[in-house]
Amino acid sequence: MKSFEISEGTNKRSKDHIIGDTLREQIADYAKDFKTSWVNLGQSLYAVWQDKHYHAWGYEKFEHYTEKEVGLKKELCLKLLKTYLFLEQDEPAYLSKEFSEKREAINVPSYDAINVLRMAKQKKELLREDYSQLKKSIFDKGKDASVVRRDLTSIMKERKPVDPEEERDKRNEAAIRKLVNSLRSFQKDMQALKLVPENIVKETTDLMAKLESQLK
Repeated sequence: MKSFEISEGTNKRSKDHIIGDTLREQIADYAKDFKTSWVNLGQSLYAVWQDKHYHAWGYEKFEHYTEKEVGLKKELCLKLLKTYLFLEQDEPAYLSKEFSEKREAINVPSYDAINVLRMAKQKKELLREDYSQLKKSIFDKGKDASVVRRDLTSIMKERKPVDPEEERDKRNEAAIRKLVNSLRSFQKDMQALKLVPENIVKETTDLMAKLESQLK
């Protein structure tokens, strides 16, 4: 009897394990579908926009159709169409079925991340190797849009030409702020300890006001 109970418990754990593995696989598939389903929507909306099917459906403008029937605002639809066209024209490999099938859910890029890549492609300051770096982080590693956007900002700062006059202004501003902070600390100490006459304290206040007026 005891042996039967052990066997029954083992079978239950085995069934639970199988169910758990199946559920795990389903969730991974759903995650992939969630990340890539926008492509089908973008492709279909592009066909509607290009061939003006919305006229036959009683709408004067494309955005009227998308807002009334699809529930998407004009700005979002335009971004969706632009991102889809970007893939079709510049990164068609992403549109292949094999692309997502060969990847784990975590490495499938999101719509937002691809949109960041699309905008990056338009920046003239971005070098070819910079774009390749961003592309790899999105398509191979599935980096989140916020991370890619931060990487892009960092790269753009490095590529931005240095303006000597602007750099000089920044140094001057930093020096003025440092002096104002020192004067403010001096003023508090002098007032608390009453080591100097009130007119000197007032002069210090006036000087700080003049210095701060120079700041942008």
